[in-house]
Amino acid sequence: MTDQTSRPVAVVTGAAGDIGFSIAARLATSHKLALVDINHDALSDAAVRLRADGVDVTAIQCDLTRQEDLRQMADQACWLGQVNVLVNNAGSARALSLHSMTDNDLSHDLALNLQAALNCFKALERSLTESDQGSVVNIASVNGLAIFGHPAYSAAKAGLIQATRSIAVEYGKYGLRANAVAPGTVKTQAWKAREAANPGVFDEALSWYPYKHLPEPGDIAEAVGFLVSPSARCITGVCLPVDSGLTAGSTALPRTFTQSTDFDGF
Repeated sequence: MTDQTSRPVAVVTGAAGDIGFSIAARLATSHKLALVDINHDALSDAAVRLRADGVDVTAIQCDLTRQEDLRQMADQACWLGQVNVLVNNAGSARALSLHSMTDNDLSHDLALNLQAALNCFKALERSLTESDQGSVVNIASVNGLAIFGHPAYSAAKAGLIQATRSIAVEYGKYGLRANAVAPGTVKTQAWKAREAANPGVFDEALSWYPYKHLPEPGDIAEAVGFLVSPSARCITGVCLPVDSGLTAGSTALPRTFTQSTDFDGF
């Protein structure tokens, strides 16, 4: 393990949420942490929890959709040391369908899930490219790969996957790698709230998953940890689904097409 004072800095956005916190905890073994979130109280709580484990962490409250906030965040993060990892994890969805989508819904979903990630990268661009071993991981979604509702969010995540490839191609000459992770249905507080409204929501979701175990936040964190590690030194420009096989396909259509009971579920 490297000395705390000589460690590079990892910036994790949306760090107060379940996935962001797990990613931060995973990166804490090799990095100082700059936790970024708009929710002050939840951010403070996340920082306290990590510090209790001896983690070198700085909490930065930031509205990622505001350029001035981004500039201040980047200044604070770079003051901590060399930023060589950026994890664009912040995101949320408003529009459930195209039928119900409003202009405000569209603007919100595009601004937070696509524009903010690219602007965050640009704000930290100099430090990331100067490190010669920089790594960007964008947390996309299976929604960026197929149709699962939330159309504006999905369009933004598809754009984020394409933006990841653009970063990989244009900035590879600086030793910078860029990859995306596309989670499926992850057991976060948001999904647990849906479970309270519909106790069968996880069983309904699992019916579409070939591998009958839904990802946990720690599974996403492990994927990120691998992608920023030397073990992935020649992996760049890819989107890694962590989705228990959701985007590989469902057994429903093969069962219909073949009439084989081999595709029946357990």
